[in-house]
Amino acid sequence: MPTVTFHGTRGSCPCSGPEFARFGGATACVSVETAEGEPPVVFDLGTGSRSLGESLVAALLPPAPVSGATGEPPSRPPRPALVLSCFVTHLHFDHLQGLPFFLPALRPEVHLDIYAPWQDSGGLEESVAGFIRPPYFPVPLAELPAEIALVGLADGSVVELPGGGRLLARQVPHRGPTLGYRLEAGGCSVAYLSDHQAPAGATNAVADSVLELAAGVDLLVHDAQYTLAEFATKAHWGHSTLSYAVEVARQAGARRLALFHHDPTHGDDMLEALGDEAAALAGSLLDVVVAADGLSLPVG
Repeated sequence: MPTVTFHGTRGSCPCSGPEFARFGGATACVSVETAEGEPPVVFDLGTGSRSLGESLVAALLPPAPVSGATGEPPSRPPRPALVLSCFVTHLHFDHLQGLPFFLPALRPEVHLDIYAPWQDSGGLEESVAGFIRPPYFPVPLAELPAEIALVGLADGSVVELPGGGRLLARQVPHRGPTLGYRLEAGGCSVAYLSDHQAPAGATNAVADSVLELAAGVDLLVHDAQYTLAEFATKAHWGHSTLSYAVEVARQAGARRLALFHHDPTHGDDMLEALGDEAAALAGSLLDVVVAADGLSLPVG
């Protein structure tokens, strides 16, 4: 049975402090174990990817130094010992800033496929390399030891995964090119819509692309960053309210909803209250959970 694990559930920026002890403060990163013995599928590479990377290297790779004895990056082996597929929803900092701290990216025996929305201006590789380089980061993207392939996806792209399973990418409303994903594996389905712009005004309209991704899924991971009061002043900031997340899940016929992309001003007590509110809105036909760093959910 596939398992979804949340490594970073915060939106916009990481945060720390005692008020974030239960739900965590790392930015977006989610992994899905689709089959026993296979590397997980990774969604987004926010700061939560640092802890995920450490656990992946500990479990799947033998101990090895990050660099050679001379200080030069070690040469890559002819065949990678570990191949990972990472699906990034969009290129905002909170979804990609963990990449240079993602330990598999620092191992030469790793091949890392990073899928993300195709960029009309400059191309995907140039866009990512533009901020993983000096002076913003001391090491350029091209000098990270792993073999990294950046793959641009268009609306409607389908990716057949090496370990079995199928992934559908669709454009979803947000600020700039943004994809949502639907993963089908092991007879189960997960939809990942980390950043999704709810329509302004009193409307229950849901984009067709969103409904296609979430139709009948076992688990819908959905943006729920704002309260209604916050949304009133931030209706075009690219995110959703928890009530809209419930509405999307209801219209799509999802079986379970995980509230995600928590606002950095929402501490543990507030998130607990918002979870109770969402559960009341959902009623008995939809199971609602508040995603937390470290939470694992079996799917199916």
